[in-house]
Amino acid sequence: MPEQIKRKYSIILPVSNGGDYVKLCIDSILSQTIKDFDLIVLDNCSSDGTLEYIQSLSDDRIVIYPSSKPLTIEENWGRITGINTNEFITLIGHDDILYPDYLAEMERLINTYPKASLYQTHYTYINGKGRVIRKCKPMFEMEDGPSFLKSFLQFKIDIMGTGFMMRSADFKRLGGIPPYPNLILGDFELWVKLTNISFKVTSPKECFSYRVHQSTTLMTSNLKFQQAFECFVYFLASLKQQSVSFSDVINTYGRNYLLYQCRALSRRLLQSPKNKNDGLTIKLVIQKFKRYADLLGCGTNFEPTALPTVFISKLLDRNALGRFTFLILDRIYNKIPFR
Repeated sequence: MPEQIKRKYSIILPVSNGGDYVKLCIDSILSQTIKDFDLIVLDNCSSDGTLEYIQSLSDDRIVIYPSSKPLTIEENWGRITGINTNEFITLIGHDDILYPDYLAEMERLINTYPKASLYQTHYTYINGKGRVIRKCKPMFEMEDGPSFLKSFLQFKIDIMGTGFMMRSADFKRLGGIPPYPNLILGDFELWVKLTNISFKVTSPKECFSYRVHQSTTLMTSNLKFQQAFECFVYFLASLKQQSVSFSDVINTYGRNYLLYQCRALSRRLLQSPKNKNDGLTIKLVIQKFKRYADLLGCGTNFEPTALPTVFISKLLDRNALGRFTFLILDRIYNKIPFR
């Protein structure tokens, strides 16, 4: 294993063919005003010069773990639990950017709230050219596990994988990010578990940018997305058994959350060529979501086709003309609130 000097923070960068974006990312990391960190790179058989570029950098804070064979994204990020890390760790996507005072703000949060189990700051969304798209939704300064889940189920917060700071021991004890397909929603399961150890604290200061030009969620196949969502539903079901507080949150907000996701997945299916949906139909999706509602205890009167767009999508999920017609009608109905 590569030699590492003991420092306070580890910034972990899994990457496969990072191109020019990884250069910007690494430059932002090495430009931190606080220097007490190492940068751990988990290279996944890059073939575009990414590994060679990182190896050429003369900085003893960089530690590289190359892979001997191509890995899935789940496997590469899963390597984090088996490597040497410092007391605190944060994960970053290869195309995201840390502002110079990111670690300084984390240091302030940790010193101010030493008993917190998860730390975060506000951030901005940027496009492929680095232009700001929008700011993230405001987050509460302090939240426990049920409150954090409540905000998520109500779509009141934005949650991404970059920017969270946690203790390495907690991360490894919980097994890291659960290996959901393409890690979709797996990171949020981990954030909830970490928050529930003690509490999450968030700074209102914007300390990084998240690049959205290539959304893993949008690029994930519809079948994998559905499979990942099913993993998350089983996690929610386990939370209901864990505490009354979690159960109350899921009982109150789970139904509308499922309806929203059922509509969203139905729309994804109609936007995709039928031969690329791996046999997943809207009729099947509706059946699955009814089972999810039963599993979460909100199945009474749970009928996704009561939503106009889901009802229409089920009727039109037969041919290319039907899917085209749906996209037009969806523009009319996609802002109708759930009842």
